[in-house]
Amino acid sequence: MSELIPLKATARPRAGKGAARQARRDGNVPAVIYGDSKTPETINLEYNALWKQVLKGHFTSTAFELDVEGTKHIVLARDVQVCPVRDTPLHVDFQRVGKDGIIRVSVPVKFVNETASPGLKRGGVLNIVRHDIEVFSPYDKIPAFFEIDLTGLEIGKSIHMSFVQKPDYISPVIKNRDFTIATIAGALKGDTEEAATTAVAGDAAAAPAAGAKAPAAAAGKAAAPAAGGKAAPAAAAGKAAPAGKAAPAAKPAGKK
Repeated sequence: MSELIPLKATARPRAGKGAARQARRDGNVPAVIYGDSKTPETINLEYNALWKQVLKGHFTSTAFELDVEGTKHIVLARDVQVCPVRDTPLHVDFQRVGKDGIIRVSVPVKFVNETASPGLKRGGVLNIVRHDIEVFSPYDKIPAFFEIDLTGLEIGKSIHMSFVQKPDYISPVIKNRDFTIATIAGALKGDTEEAATTAVAGDAAAAPAAGAKAPAAAAGKAAAPAAGGKAAPAAAAGKAAPAGKAAPAAKPAGKK
């Protein structure tokens, strides 16, 4: 559960871009406090103190006790404008926590025991639909994350909000449906069959079957002549007559 983090600030009497630039030149970060039906207040935060809190992570889901020159406010960071080049904070919007202490906040989701999921072991993929879940929570009891156990989950299993273990004092913002957080999807059937077909075709083309003989030379094909030589003439004996012509009759013995 989260705890109130103390943070000091000073009042900024003037608003606008000029005053904000001056605050940055002095090593501060301009900010504003709004909400709880009160007048917004412009303040300055010491850069190093703010940057340390940003580096800790979960900055926008952490409740702060903001001390503005002796006046304390319980606030939650709602928006942080950062430098597009250095990625450092340029301006922060803080929202006051109301009297009931209930705030709307996004809580990250953490998945555990991936190796204990039969679906993931068989080649399934964890398809995360929501990395964060918006809930209503007391400002001093914001969970750091929601833990989802994947033990025993098979391919095709969907993880809904009702599957998440949470305290009774926390309720999801979406209440009219049991929305999906993640699914365990399998490999595409078409991709699997195509891979198997390719493998079989590759095996068939690799080598001839055992015991197969090399193809015989084409019938009647003449042998290649030696280098510089002439091809041997075809044997005249037994040469077939052209189609449609009769073979000449043999001469009788003793006649010229």
